[in-house]
Amino acid sequence: MTDAAAGAGAPPAPPQKLDELMLAMDVVDTLRHQQTVVDRALAESERDDMLRERLRQIYRSQGIEVPDATINEGIRALKESRFVYTPPAPGFSLTLAKMWVRRRTYGRGLLIGVILAGLGWGGYVFGIQRPAEQAAIASRIELSQTLPRLLTAAHQAAIAEARVEPARQRAGTLLAGGQAAIARGDAATARETVAEIDRLTATLRQEYTLRIASLPNEQTGFFRESDRGGPGRRYFLVVNALDRSDRPVQVQVRNEETNSTETVSRFAVGVPLDVWDAVRRDKQANGVLQGNRLGEKRRGELETTWLMRVAGGTLTRWQ
Repeated sequence: MTDAAAGAGAPPAPPQKLDELMLAMDVVDTLRHQQTVVDRALAESERDDMLRERLRQIYRSQGIEVPDATINEGIRALKESRFVYTPPAPGFSLTLAKMWVRRRTYGRGLLIGVILAGLGWGGYVFGIQRPAEQAAIASRIELSQTLPRLLTAAHQAAIAEARVEPARQRAGTLLAGGQAAIARGDAATARETVAEIDRLTATLRQEYTLRIASLPNEQTGFFRESDRGGPGRRYFLVVNALDRSDRPVQVQVRNEETNSTETVSRFAVGVPLDVWDAVRRDKQANGVLQGNRLGEKRRGELETTWLMRVAGGTLTRWQ
């Protein structure tokens, strides 16, 4: 009977000490290297005896006496792959175990991811979603409450000032246009309509006299050569818009040469030649213009009431 057979039938060995375990592991490691050489020359039945002999020689040459029982234990351990690490098979349990081992690394990454996700979510909510929701709410309130109230108040103020039917009709037309804009959700047009009614009210509240410039150093009138293909010249009188205390009043005047509207208190009004000539002779007589009121703008009215005949057309620049 061989030593391997004797070892196989022996009772279980008592627990090994640390030195014996380390020696057995070294034996297995040495066997693993020697097995390749022996395998090339021997069959399996002869391999164990040859391994034992080679191991005895190796350790004796190092001055180490290894018991046969340790050598036999090493051969069994080699066959059983006892001291060989076998990686576990991939699976869900292995994945969880690896995540647990690397929990700090994953935890930092997860924390950073959570922080970045939180910042992104916060930026979206407070930078995009919340302002958009607030703007939508403000727009709904403006269209349903603010603008209707402002439009009604502006119309009422205009009607309160209007003393002629054309002014009341103009206010009513603007009111209808503003209400239509609100109905279709056009807040910009509705806001502009409110502003236009306010301008109408401001015009209705104005009250001034158009006095012909008559001081010695003031230009009273001038003429323009006609550029419209018509005959002759066009004549203008220079006027100042003044309130009851002779303070300048700013009014909107359209310059017919530029087709632009300007806010001024001094401008020129086109008149017939006979009116222009009468004013010229009046001023030349003694340097003082007796009849210097060309027209009046009364409160509550839109148009000027002319006290002299006019030919139409106004200029804001002529020098």
